[in-house]
Amino acid sequence: MPTLNIFGPRFYYSIHLFIILMSAATQEIKRVTTHTLQKLKAAGEKISMITAYDYSFARLFDEAGMEVILVGDSASNVMAGHETTLPITLDQMIYHASSVVRAVKRALVVVDLPFGSYQSNPELALASAVRMMKESGAHALKLEGGVEIVEAVKKIIGAGIPVMGHLGLTPQSIYKFGTYTVRAKQDAEAEKLKTDALALQEAGAFGTVLEKIPSDLAREVSGSLSIPTIGIGAGNGCDGQVLVMHDLLGINQDFHPRFVRKYLDLQSQVTGAIQNYIQDIKSGSFPSEQESY
Repeated sequence: MPTLNIFGPRFYYSIHLFIILMSAATQEIKRVTTHTLQKLKAAGEKISMITAYDYSFARLFDEAGMEVILVGDSASNVMAGHETTLPITLDQMIYHASSVVRAVKRALVVVDLPFGSYQSNPELALASAVRMMKESGAHALKLEGGVEIVEAVKKIIGAGIPVMGHLGLTPQSIYKFGTYTVRAKQDAEAEKLKTDALALQEAGAFGTVLEKIPSDLAREVSGSLSIPTIGIGAGNGCDGQVLVMHDLLGINQDFHPRFVRKYLDLQSQVTGAIQNYIQDIKSGSFPSEQESY
């Protein structure tokens, strides 16, 4: 009795075609990594970065082509309504970060370690970093401060976790500063910032955010470093730019710093849409026959 060969030429052709299609689909989505950012700086191409705190917006930003998504501790302000970034906890940041990570297929996801989770000693910093990476799936972490946190940065990087720095106006230190005005305008503070930037680079940081400092200083620091700088209120001389999504999209109309460019007026648009929805309910026009079963 002849043996039935179900694995004929058509079967193998189908498998071969399936593998080719899957390979093509995989190749279309190329992850942004810390190495990618280094190559962008070397090529003189600016790096795009935005904050996100939930699955839905993170998915939109990723699909739009954003290179870096920052899960910022600014969630304390824009998501929870706190006056500062200080109240948000490590558990809360893990929740926001894991929501973002689940949405993202291409962008590099960087997450802030919150106030109190790394400043006291390098061992605490490493424990917080490990928790964040394991429980959220984050790709990299961001820490505020310069030489004061270098040992913590080294400890975290030594465990294989990429770290981005943050200098200039560091919101976790707002009570020390006492104001949100431009930092490093005086020579002494400017020199410290330069020292801090080099110290972070030597510690192994893959980049640093420069917030609200004079543009000339930001340009000088960016030129002195081999790692990328991401500016917010630091002029056009940085290697990239970041904005808080609520500011960029016009969700928050109470915040009007000169460095923010609004690309939408979502506050007005959402308010108008909700008012129309209420009116349609009150008038009985919603739902219509076409919107009913």
